[in-house]
Amino acid sequence: MTDGEKPLKVAILGCGVVGSQVVRLLQEQADDLTARVGRPVELAGVAVRRIDAPRDVDLPEGLLTTDAAGLVARPDVDLVVEVIGGIEPARSLILSALEHGAGVVTANKALLAEDGPTLFEAAEKAGRDLYYEAAVAGAIPILRPLRESLAGDRVTRVLGIVNGTTNFILDKMDTSGAGFAEALEEAQDLGYAEADPTADVEGFDAAAKAAILASLAFHSRVTAADVHREGISEVTAADIASARDMGCVVKLLAICELHSAAGADGSDGEETVTARVHPAMIPRSHPLASVREAYNAVFVESDAAGQLMFYGPGAGGAPTASAVLGDLVTVARNQVAGTRGVGESAYADRAVLPMGETRTRYHVGIDVDDRAGVLAAIAQAFAEHGVSIQTMRQEGRGDDAQLVLVSHGATDAQLSDTVAHLRGMDIVRDVTSVMRVEGADE
Repeated sequence: MTDGEKPLKVAILGCGVVGSQVVRLLQEQADDLTARVGRPVELAGVAVRRIDAPRDVDLPEGLLTTDAAGLVARPDVDLVVEVIGGIEPARSLILSALEHGAGVVTANKALLAEDGPTLFEAAEKAGRDLYYEAAVAGAIPILRPLRESLAGDRVTRVLGIVNGTTNFILDKMDTSGAGFAEALEEAQDLGYAEADPTADVEGFDAAAKAAILASLAFHSRVTAADVHREGISEVTAADIASARDMGCVVKLLAICELHSAAGADGSDGEETVTARVHPAMIPRSHPLASVREAYNAVFVESDAAGQLMFYGPGAGGAPTASAVLGDLVTVARNQVAGTRGVGESAYADRAVLPMGETRTRYHVGIDVDDRAGVLAAIAQAFAEHGVSIQTMRQEGRGDDAQLVLVSHGATDAQLSDTVAHLRGMDIVRDVTSVMRVEGADE
């Protein structure tokens, strides 16, 4: 058998929702994959926790194994696909695969966001590829454009809806008037949310993806611990209604930005980055506002290309498997050609600013006493913390009196201090709503 006829052997770790779809695509598209790669691509084995568990795909006898460590260490395995998730044993298995000479494709956002540098360094040492398009936004091609297509440009901002569960919930709250609990229950009934939705609704999933996006966009190492994170469990129907009154919609956003500080002589100073995940109001005219139900979208801004948006299904077995197969073909082609793809690019090594130094805007709802001097006192509280008010209006009278304010841009620390000040004022009965505002002119 010549090298051109020798199959490339693929080991798959995990055969759940995504893994089973990867197996299915490998089986159904075997001839096309051979043509695209230049050599046949064959399954070497599929590692699972339980051999007898029900699965959505038929596998030839003998391919299933519970010995994942033995599978990735086999000398005949050329590529390893990791879709089991979590930190361990995924990390150890990927490191072992690279050490034994296999290229790796992974969809493991949590591991990449926590310990990506260890994996990248292992891939570099082994001279093998580590690809991970499926780790962010499912089938949407966003990591490859950041890593390769925009490699000659300067990306300044990445703004995205990267979690389908939270987008579904917020969309239902906006379109039907449902509360958070009711919308979450519907998401669970439809299979968009897990029985324990914490990772999604508290922003952990989106924060891991934001770390990966920021690392690629700004050529710096950003971990999940660097990402400011807030979830949507405190978003109320009143917040959604307030956003609607402003011509806005509430979305859980992953926001990664590049900042240039002015030097003492007026020149550009050292660049820094910020990465944050939180619910925010965005104008209904913004492209991200039209992203409905469980879909994802990522909005990229760069110096030369301008504004780009990537949109599509952000989760699910088949869409995610599509991204996995795309990476698998690339890694396989590289192996056939005897080359490697693009590795980690962290040359810029930019510092990550804490959330308190990030400039943002706030929408604040305040229950106040309806008496003379209230407006002036509230405005003075904002002024004392260096925060300018863009708009202010009063709704209701007497016990129903409420002020709704939107600030101009200020640091998050200034705005947080302002809200704390408001909560301590005698004329303020309650601060009923605090939400950031993005995507509109200051």
